[in-house]
Amino acid sequence: MKTSSRSEDKGHRIPLWVKLGLTAFVAVLVPNYWRDYGPTNFLYYCDVSLLMTLAAVWLESPLLASMPAVGILLPQTLWMMDFLCQSAGVPLTGMTAYMFDPKLPLLTRALSFFHFWLPLLLVWLVWRLGYDRRALPAWTGLAWGLILVCYFLMPAPPAPITHPNQPVNINYVYGFSDHPQTWMPQPLFVAVMMAAMPLLLFIPTHLLLRKMFRPAPSPLRETVCG
Repeated sequence: MKTSSRSEDKGHRIPLWVKLGLTAFVAVLVPNYWRDYGPTNFLYYCDVSLLMTLAAVWLESPLLASMPAVGILLPQTLWMMDFLCQSAGVPLTGMTAYMFDPKLPLLTRALSFFHFWLPLLLVWLVWRLGYDRRALPAWTGLAWGLILVCYFLMPAPPAPITHPNQPVNINYVYGFSDHPQTWMPQPLFVAVMMAAMPLLLFIPTHLLLRKMFRPAPSPLRETVCG
């Protein structure tokens, strides 16, 4: 029975064309984003998730696939909905308005379409590799670290006139508009964010993925069986 189970786990591989295709895409995206936005753009959850997904497909790591799935599936679903609404001329939240901004290079906007297909790829990867339940604490810790870095080290909105594409308010640590929020003291807002994100986003996604997909093989079990 152990041999059969192990064979079944080993049979869930990521095709080479997926690995090469994603690698080629990232190889084009990184220098273009670096040129148009600067290196701090890669602190966004979605960009971190894309790079983590690249590592996941090559290493065939359930944990590296499950972490971004826990982190971005719900927010990126909203992005997908907003993009479709924007395309139909009926803005939902405005979060994808930049995709239709002619001031941004067309290639840059085309590359940003990864926000639409990355969640679908992550669901497929978790289906292929299994869901690793360690993803919830691992992604939560990573998200908290990024929040603190973006709050203490990255600039607040608005973007400077001389560099309008410079990333500011990365991961919405200063609020959800082009100016810092005024609802509450800023440190309290950051603390509320750190508490709310796991409760409202990560834990519900974790429970859904745990219910929908088979568990990933335990690393300890793999070592014993090997």
